[in-house]
Amino acid sequence: MCAALLCLALAAAPAAATHEPWATTRYPQDEAKWWWDADWWQRGTLPVPANHEVGTRKAAYRSGDVEVPVEVHVPKGNARFPVVVFLHGRRGIDPVTRLVPLRLAARGFVVVAPDLYSGRFIEPFPIRHDPALEEDAALAIDFALALPEARGQARTCVVSHTRGGYYSLKALVTKARQGKTACYVSYYPHWQHPEAPEAMQVYQYAPEVDALQVPVLVFLGEHEQYQRVRPILAGIESLQKKKRDARVIVYPGVGRGFDFRPPEVRTFADDLATQDSLQRAAAFIRTHLGSR
Repeated sequence: MCAALLCLALAAAPAAATHEPWATTRYPQDEAKWWWDADWWQRGTLPVPANHEVGTRKAAYRSGDVEVPVEVHVPKGNARFPVVVFLHGRRGIDPVTRLVPLRLAARGFVVVAPDLYSGRFIEPFPIRHDPALEEDAALAIDFALALPEARGQARTCVVSHTRGGYYSLKALVTKARQGKTACYVSYYPHWQHPEAPEAMQVYQYAPEVDALQVPVLVFLGEHEQYQRVRPILAGIESLQKKKRDARVIVYPGVGRGFDFRPPEVRTFADDLATQDSLQRAAAFIRTHLGSR
């Protein structure tokens, strides 16, 4: 009888995962991907009000002797839109991660997205941390607020993911840009110095976290696999104990990269988490920046 029950349980279980990156389980809705929406994936269109077509222009700003290239994603139309900054992570700006600031722009924001690596000839996925990038990230905030679209806007919000969360942290705290920043939003941020010892990576967050004064919103997947969960949760708890406006949202059933995982491995849970986090991020930014 026990054997029969075991066979029944195995038959009801999801199919075993194949050896492919990121995806661990193929659920029925992810086989045919009937839920796939190309307009959402490519242009950030959601079945809610305030979808905007987005145009992109190239720009640059100086950081010492280095010219930092920038993409400025602008919603089309005659309305004035709040200006925000997007800081990329270790992957850099590529066709997949570029979708993140594009989707934010489709919600009605001018999004300034500097390519922190190419100006310094840094290859994608760097292991070492170049402290010069901290100044480059801080200057992106200054550049954003100097744009014509930001006329009359005293502060911006900074959105980031992965190591961009650390660049943002250093820009706000070490480079003293909190006075120009209304909020901090980050997806599974690296809240520790990238070259800190292993024990610090796993158990401690960077001391700059405790110095954050601006409202903080962090998104995290339940299956985050890079040992960042403990530092993020501890950092948020510390900020909350200090009576700061700080919140983390953990999405069940998804892991790291849910906001840009490519189509061949993307799941329904990834899409739900991405769309939900995008709308929550937009609402959070509007709360702290206001409308133009």
